[in-house]
Amino acid sequence: MKLFVKKPLKQLLAASAESESSLKRTLGPVALIALGIGAIIGAGLFVRTAAAAGGNAGPAVTISFIIAAIGCALAGLCYAEFASMIPIAGSAYTYSYATMGEFVAWIIGWDLVLEYALGAATVAIGWSQYLNDLLHTFFGFTIPYEWSHSPFQVSDAGIHGIVNLPAIGIIFLLTLLLIRGTAESAVVNNIIVLVKVAIVLLIIGFGWQFISAANHTPYTIPADAGSVTLNTGVVHNYADTWNHGWFGVLRGASIVFFAFIGFDAVSTAAQEAKNPQKDMPLGILVSLVICTALYILFSHVLTGIASYKEFLTSGSEASVSYAIRHHMPGYEWLAKLVTVAILAGFSSVILVMLMGQTRVFYTMSTDGLVPKVFSKLHPKFRTPYKSQWLFFVFVSLFAGFVPDSIVGDMVSIGTLFAFVLVCIGILILRKTDPDMERPFKTPAYMIVCPLGALVCLGMIFSEGWENWARLIVWLLIGFVVYFGYGIKNSAVRRGVTNAADNPPNPHYVD
Repeated sequence: MKLFVKKPLKQLLAASAESESSLKRTLGPVALIALGIGAIIGAGLFVRTAAAAGGNAGPAVTISFIIAAIGCALAGLCYAEFASMIPIAGSAYTYSYATMGEFVAWIIGWDLVLEYALGAATVAIGWSQYLNDLLHTFFGFTIPYEWSHSPFQVSDAGIHGIVNLPAIGIIFLLTLLLIRGTAESAVVNNIIVLVKVAIVLLIIGFGWQFISAANHTPYTIPADAGSVTLNTGVVHNYADTWNHGWFGVLRGASIVFFAFIGFDAVSTAAQEAKNPQKDMPLGILVSLVICTALYILFSHVLTGIASYKEFLTSGSEASVSYAIRHHMPGYEWLAKLVTVAILAGFSSVILVMLMGQTRVFYTMSTDGLVPKVFSKLHPKFRTPYKSQWLFFVFVSLFAGFVPDSIVGDMVSIGTLFAFVLVCIGILILRKTDPDMERPFKTPAYMIVCPLGALVCLGMIFSEGWENWARLIVWLLIGFVVYFGYGIKNSAVRRGVTNAADNPPNPHYVD
C-alpha cells in the first residue's frame, strides 16, 4: 500500500481547463483581492482582538498581530507560488497531493474542514451576538438568551442557552446565495468589503484622540495582574504562563491568527479565476498586506481606548461597540454604525469560508477521496449545491450548539497545520520539479519556507492541550474515513487520467 502516491502535475493542470462539467471562471483580480479582504476582516478583528488582548497579550496584542502577520506573509508567499503553478480549486489539499502524496493531502483536506467550516461557524456565532447588540440599540429588545447561545453557555442571570438560532439563520441565507452562483456572491462581497473597510478606518481615525497612555502601560500584561471572573463563572488567572508577558503575546498571536484566516481561501477559487496564474498571487498577497496594516492600527486604538480587562468582563463578543459607547463620548452613533457594518462584514467572511470549504471537497470528490455527491454541480448555476447543503447542516451544528471560544481555537490550530505543510511543499517541489513554469516565485525560498514553517509551528506550540486533543481526535476520525472509503476509491490509485471524469467505483454505494 503506497500511502504517498502523488497526483501528477500534468494531470492537475489538465483538470484546470473550463468545461461544462467544471466550475465557471468568472473572477478577476479586483474580485479576488476583495474576496481575500472579505474573508480576512471579520470575527478575527472585531471579536478575537479583544479576546487576545483581554486574556493574554494586553496592549501588546499589536505585537501578536505582527507575529501572526509574519507567519501568514511567509506562508502567503508559498501559497502564491502554488496558486500560480496549479490553478485548481482545493488550496493546500491540491498542493500537498502534488508534492507530498495522497495521505498527506488527505490530512490537509480533512484539516481544512477545521479552517473553513468551523471558521464559518465561529463567525456566525459572532454575527449572532452583534445582531442582538443591533436589536438592543435600535429597537430596545434582544433575542432571548436561550435562543441565541449554545447549551454550554450561561448568562449572568443563570439562564442556560439552548441553540443559537440567528447563527444558523445567516448560514442558511448565505448558503442560498452561494448556490445561486460565484459571480453573484462576489458582487455582494465587494459591496460589503467597501462598507466594512470604511468603518474600520472611521474607528481608527476617530478613536485615535481617545487613546489613553495609561491603558498602554505596561505594554505586556504583568504576572501580578491578578485574575478576573468571566460571565461563564470561569476565573481567568493572569499569573498562568501563557496569560502574561511575552508568552502571553505569543499565545495572543495564535488567537489573533484567526483574524488572518481567509487570504488562503482565495486559492480555493483558483478554478473560478479568469487568469489564475497572474491574478491569484495578487489576490493573496495584496489582501494580506492591506489587512495587516489595518489590524495593527485598529488593535492599537482599541487597547488604548479601554483597559484590556474590560474586554473579558464587560465587552465580550461585542467589545468594539462597548469600547466606543463607554470610552468615546459623542460617538455613540459610530457604535451603531459599527454594529451594522460588523454584521455585514461577518456575512462576507461566512460567505467566503463556506465557498472555500465546498471547493476543497469538490476537488477531493473528483479525486475519489470523498463521495461524488460533493462534486455534483447544479445543472444551471454550475455550483456544488449538494455539498453546500451538506456543509450547511455540519456548520450549523457547531454554530448552533458550541461556544465560539472552542470553535475558534480549533480553527486556528487546523489552519496553522495546513500552513506548515504548504511551506514544506514549496521546498519539496523546488527540488523535485525545478524546471516547472512558475509565474510567481517565492523569493529567497530557502529562507522563507523553513522560517514560515517554524513561525507557524511556534504558534501551534502555544495552543493549549485541549486544542491539541481536539485536533488529534479530528484527525483520527479522518483516518477512519480515508482508510474506510478514500483509499479504495482514489482516482489516482485506480489510474484514472482525468479525475473530473472519475467513474463510480463498483464498490461505491450511492
